[in-house]
Amino acid sequence: MSTILVLGGAAPEGAGHGRDLSLRALSQFKARGSRVVVTDTPDALAAAPEYAALADETHPLDHTDPEACVAWALEYGEHHAVDAVTGFREYSVLAVARVADALGLLGNRPELVRTVRTKDLCRRRLGELGFRQPASALCASAEDVTSFLTRHGGPVVVKPRDAAGSEGVVRVDRAGDVAKALTAARRGAEHEPVLVEEFVGGPEFSVEGVFVDGTPHALAVTRKLLAPGTFVEAGHTTPVVLPFGGHTEIALEATQALRALGLTHGIFHVECWLTHRGPVLGEMHVRPGGDWLHAMVEWACPGLELFGALHDDLLGLPVPLPTGPTRGAAVRFVLPEPGVVTGVDGWDLPAARPGLIHAELSVAPGDIVPPAASSADRVGTVCLGAESAQAADRGIEAFLDGLKVRTRATRTTEEGMA
Repeated sequence: MSTILVLGGAAPEGAGHGRDLSLRALSQFKARGSRVVVTDTPDALAAAPEYAALADETHPLDHTDPEACVAWALEYGEHHAVDAVTGFREYSVLAVARVADALGLLGNRPELVRTVRTKDLCRRRLGELGFRQPASALCASAEDVTSFLTRHGGPVVVKPRDAAGSEGVVRVDRAGDVAKALTAARRGAEHEPVLVEEFVGGPEFSVEGVFVDGTPHALAVTRKLLAPGTFVEAGHTTPVVLPFGGHTEIALEATQALRALGLTHGIFHVECWLTHRGPVLGEMHVRPGGDWLHAMVEWACPGLELFGALHDDLLGLPVPLPTGPTRGAAVRFVLPEPGVVTGVDGWDLPAARPGLIHAELSVAPGDIVPPAASSADRVGTVCLGAESAQAADRGIEAFLDGLKVRTRATRTTEEGMA
């Protein structure tokens, strides 16, 4: 019986796609006969007691602290066999790589994961390897950002070096917006440098896939929708088929970049823009995409167990993969106008609807809806599988056409939009 160590594997009720992802992964690991050891912070474990029933062991451990994870894993490994280590969160991937390296297990080299996680380092390395990249620079002050804006023209994007979920990502069109953008990107760390890069126009996509025997396999190309005027993701549809084989070009660019970077293991999620010059790579992730993409890909590829494939590859077992997606799935997020909620109409999606993957609405009259600044500000989700991506889109849009979350602006929300 193999033992799989999961760093940051608990997700409490209300954690949305993260909870579904973790439970799906643990269930697929257990179905393959493995012992599953889950670690997470004490608060996360306390808030998700069902993991104690599903996992063979749970231990308190901060997955955002690689040094602590390595020390714990080495001590644990002195008394218990560990055959593989994994994790599914952006802030756990470096600890996963460090622990795998320390225990002599299969995994990505820690220095490569650090490069991918640090956005400016990843931009630089991809450019060195010959991949199209926007001009970018690490900036320590408002003067640095203004200088970049002057040299390259607007708009530019100011973002943290290592955040996720669109947190702290701000578009800047003129010098007068620099100070506010810098404050948002630093997220309270007054002297933290930020990444500034050229704004890339064009539709956005992502590539979902998994490594098998050291080779990245693209499972689907996903179209991304953004909330107007923001970088907050309002929805996704997979698989996308583009004219003249554009989706194939996107998948090839992503997998070639993963190979060139030297990555070899795990589930991946690669973002990009499609421009007149071809795909321009965005952020690279050695973990599953968020926003229910893991469930959408499994729906689109019948018979695929995404985390089962990860499990088998980390243990050196054969991994049969589907030849490609044969169905489609879509997700849309509810983003009402900022303000206090005065009423909700049309939220009557039947739980038994065929293909319904997930639906939730987390606001009620009296709740405050903030301006959309990150994924955390979305207040509802509808994720639907269908016989095709187009059918999934139509099904969700038909439902959302009848949903009305009425709000009344408040002074706080008006100030947040200013």
